[in-house]
Amino acid sequence: MKKFKNAQKAFEYYYKLISKKGIDYDDTKALFNVGFYIENPMDNEINTKWRKWKKDYAEYEWEWYLSKDNSVEKIKEKAKIWDKMHNGNNIVNSNYGYQWSRNNQLDYVINELKRKDSTRRAVLTIYDAKEHTEYAKDTPCTLNISFNIINNKLNMNVLMRSNDLYYGFCNDQYCFSKLQQFIANELNIQIGTYFHYVDNMHIYNAKLNLNK
Repeated sequence: MKKFKNAQKAFEYYYKLISKKGIDYDDTKALFNVGFYIENPMDNEINTKWRKWKKDYAEYEWEWYLSKDNSVEKIKEKAKIWDKMHNGNNIVNSNYGYQWSRNNQLDYVINELKRKDSTRRAVLTIYDAKEHTEYAKDTPCTLNISFNIINNKLNMNVLMRSNDLYYGFCNDQYCFSKLQQFIANELNIQIGTYFHYVDNMHIYNAKLNLNK
């Protein structure tokens, strides 16, 4: 299993690999069943020059998750893509903070980890096919996020059905690592590793060959 020191190393590796070996798939180059570890999750900034990643936007998205507000009325001013993901009412499914607050999932996970450090129940669920009628405009890309305490460190596993490497991964991993830090702080323990698994990891054709 591949291991990377930080998110930037993972991004650069898979950008090259997908560009070279990805298959043509719906206006993208794609790889299937991609899984890897990030050993230092809080080393989460993407400083690759040609990527031009914006930390202030990623931080804004994280704060939006913390708000639990699934309206895009404000965030669409920062990223226009959000204005294409609602049904005219500004409401979306992909505010992950809204999702993990449903039925107090996040509190449940934290309490489970406090109750028993070897629990196998510390899982947040996001995508749910039982709600497919709500996914006409916006289908969450993340399936679930699970947590394990090993050697008194909090490890996190993110399982995604689909992940655009260029935009999605760069911002997602930032927010997920912040979530890992948030829970670790609640437990008063250190962060361990971050495992990222994707059924379909891809780069849209318009974003290929930018590293030349």
